[in-house]
Amino acid sequence: MKRLTFAALATGLLAASAFAQDGKTLFEQRCAACHITHQPQSRQERMELKAPPAAGVMWHMKQEFTSKEKAVDFIVAYAKHPDAKKALCPSIRRFGVMPDGMAAGLSDEELKAIAEYWYDNFPPATYKHPKGMGKGMMGGGMGMNR
Repeated sequence: MKRLTFAALATGLLAASAFAQDGKTLFEQRCAACHITHQPQSRQERMELKAPPAAGVMWHMKQEFTSKEKAVDFIVAYAKHPDAKKALCPSIRRFGVMPDGMAAGLSDEELKAIAEYWYDNFPPATYKHPKGMGKGMMGGGMGMNR
């Protein structure tokens, strides 16, 4: 009986680890080409950005949402149906809304794995948000700590 319980527990831990890895892999395959995972180091690099860096996006998410669950739910919903009215990052003025269809072909479980990976890994502890960028869109936030 102990062996069966241990085997079930080990299988569950491996599945959870694979799920987390899938989030990283999916993020790298589907998101990182636009949402870079490092802070731009030069003006030229900032000018070449296609979308806000991952750290900046998650900085705003963590300012706006009081729990991981709420942030993950928001990211999944936003990825499925991007909308300027729901945007939290002031950078929407520069980059516009994420193109519709970027999440095409991803299941809700895959989107959730990406969102959880993003939440758990960004911004890094050393991250400093660029000066002058306020909380939420237009500096006031859209939902004020949902």
